Amino acid sequence: MSETVPAPTASRGAAFLGVSLKLYLDHPTTLEWCRSVSDIAIDCAAIGDGRVELVVLPAVTALSAVAEILGPAGVAIGGQDLWAEDRGPFTGEISGADLVAIGCRFVEVGHAERRRIFGETDEVVRRKLAAAARNGLTPLLCIGEEHRGNARDAAGECIRQLRAAVDGDDGKAPGLRDLIIAYEPAWAIGAAEAAPPAHIALVCSAIKRWAGNRLNATSVRVIYGGAAGEGTVSKLGDSVDGLFLGRSAHDPARLARVICEVSAC
Repeated sequence: MSETVPAPTASRGAAFLGVSLKLYLDHPTTLEWCRSVSDIAIDCAAIGDGRVELVVLPAVTALSAVAEILGPAGVAIGGQDLWAEDRGPFTGEISGADLVAIGCRFVEVGHAERRRIFGETDEVVRRKLAAAARNGLTPLLCIGEEHRGNARDAAGECIRQLRAAVDGDDGKAPGLRDLIIAYEPAWAIGAAEAAPPAHIALVCSAIKRWAGNRLNATSVRVIYGGAAGEGTVSKLGDSVDGLFLGRSAHDPARLARVICEVSAC
């Protein structure tokens, strides 16, 4: 496979920007960051008119407070994880039903750190994806290869993970409607720079083709994460539908620049 950037495809509407705070910021710092982001969003025409959809995933302990700060500014919130069951003897876990009750519209599923640190298997990811769909949450399903290699092998591993997550070959995860697929090569997470643009474009194009042919969701978007930040979208063009940002967006000024970039303001 020649690693050249595919020709741009038609735009799929609003650019999606997700920001995960992981466990980097303490509670007061999280709220301070959210107030800064709220000011940015209120002043941003692209968020106000729907050209950019901004979603923030804070620590679960901050979700309610963050919803109060960001909701009036048109910024959605999501959980960084959920459990596969809504109720029961699951100490320390998070119910999708409760995420919805406190204002979440999105939830992250299958992040590489969950798979690596907490041992989440394909089966656990599949059950969590079903739980998100059952509760009306839009899943941000993270997939990606562990080790750096060629784009063909990376695409094959991503499609394998995607197939496993949507319950086999039929693409009929229960109640799945909207799905955001975040391509995050594990080797690029926390790295100094993102994966090469041609690599990202080829893998995301393969994911889009598979998802378009096999999934029964009403809407499927493919975004990129893994050392993403300023300049990433400019290099990728229409090969992605947005970005999943990490530490680069923990500086509100840098996040504002990315918003401006993706909206071509």
